[in-house]
Amino acid sequence: MEEQRRSVPFECRGCWHVWEEDYLVRSVDDRHGNEREVWVRSGVLVPPPSSAALCPQCGGQQTTIFPEGYLARHPEARLAARPVAPDETALLSPVRPRLL
Repeated sequence: MEEQRRSVPFECRGCWHVWEEDYLVRSVDDRHGNEREVWVRSGVLVPPPSSAALCPQCGGQQTTIFPEGYLARHPEARLAARPVAPDETALLSPVRPRLL
């Protein structure tokens, strides 16, 4: 059995939060002699990482995965700009209200 540690970088498309999750990937043979990968996180078997991950900051489901090692080569991605705060100015309708 071969083990390898992998850090998978993610980005939330809702709040632009960037984070990494660490996995232990084991290459094992199944009962039929085929090699497969088993992903472990914090000692628990988990499915391989995907873009269906939940953002730890906002709970959003619109995430994307960067290639492995991306954040090590692009540290500026960790400092992704926050979305612009909404304008608090009240909206006024251009249509005059009907008088009864």
